[in-house]
Amino acid sequence: MAGNTFGQAFRVTTWGESHGPALGAVIDGCPPRLKLSPQDIQDALDKRRPGKGGPTETARKEPDRVEILSGTFEGFTTGTPISLLIWNKDARSKSYDHLKEVFRPGHGDYTYFKRFGIRDHRGGGRSSGRETAARVAAGGVAQLILDLFEIEVFAYTVSLAGVDADKRDLTQIENNRLFCPDPDAAERMEQAALEARSKGDSVGGIVEVQAVKVPAGLGEPVFDKLDAEIAKALMSVGAVKAVEIGSGVEAAYLTGSQNNDPITPKRFLSNNAGGILAGISNGEPVVARATIKPIPSIAMEQDTINIRGEACKIKVGGRHDASAIPRIVPVLKAMMQLVLADHLLRRFQIEITDHHKIIRDRIDGRLL
Repeated sequence: MAGNTFGQAFRVTTWGESHGPALGAVIDGCPPRLKLSPQDIQDALDKRRPGKGGPTETARKEPDRVEILSGTFEGFTTGTPISLLIWNKDARSKSYDHLKEVFRPGHGDYTYFKRFGIRDHRGGGRSSGRETAARVAAGGVAQLILDLFEIEVFAYTVSLAGVDADKRDLTQIENNRLFCPDPDAAERMEQAALEARSKGDSVGGIVEVQAVKVPAGLGEPVFDKLDAEIAKALMSVGAVKAVEIGSGVEAAYLTGSQNNDPITPKRFLSNNAGGILAGISNGEPVVARATIKPIPSIAMEQDTINIRGEACKIKVGGRHDASAIPRIVPVLKAMMQLVLADHLLRRFQIEITDHHKIIRDRIDGRLL
């Protein structure tokens, strides 16, 4: 099946299904001599994994312990493909037997069946959100490249179930289950999600992703613009239905004088561009927002059809989150990491010699 590989210079192929024996990723293009251990990847996976006990989260418990099968020697990358493996430990495929011939509304069941002619009913198969564990693992490797430039990526919830964050205190995002920069809003968000779940329903929200210390000059005109690549990356996550860069939709309601970012000898005075102009980074923080749809697996009865096209009713039930947030937050962070790692390698030549980094401009060979 095509469409499983992302990136050009830093290429990631994910594989596996929700209820298969395992899933994982193969990374090609990672420079050699970067220090890499499973723990570099595990920290991010622990934030995404199911079954941590949150009141709005699925009861499926997966340890999501990553194994590095290739591409490292004595704790350093070798420059060869890095293969990452994550075992599925708590899949209960029998719970989906009643869905063998029925399409779940809001899922990829119907479209995958039309595209491939086969119905993997076990939790959605390849279209399941479970696939994103492999992306998060790959993002942990991508961060090694970002570290060479001291780039940090933050992802956090700014809206859930109609409750918006009023503050952007990034020091708070690790202090609550929703990765929200506004602790007071986080409490209201969780309560609203719980209320929806008690009715058998689910909720959506918005996640913002911000990358700081991104050097100016990343991005390729015309079709590989940095913002286009970010939009594609975030939209490739199943629950994402819209992406904004910088001022985003609000730009439609501003004048040019309001939306333009004045330039001084030291910096831009605002960041409505979201750190990107004409598809190329300008040195300001890269800011994107992803709109997340409600989880489609709900306990309420819904109309649907079976594989013979006959009308029927369905109650999905099972072990499901009330929202893709917060578990989608590290996934969106990983996709930003993958985009930036790819474009850093497309823009610069990176060498590690005796644990010192050498970064050369690919265009004219100047040392930076």
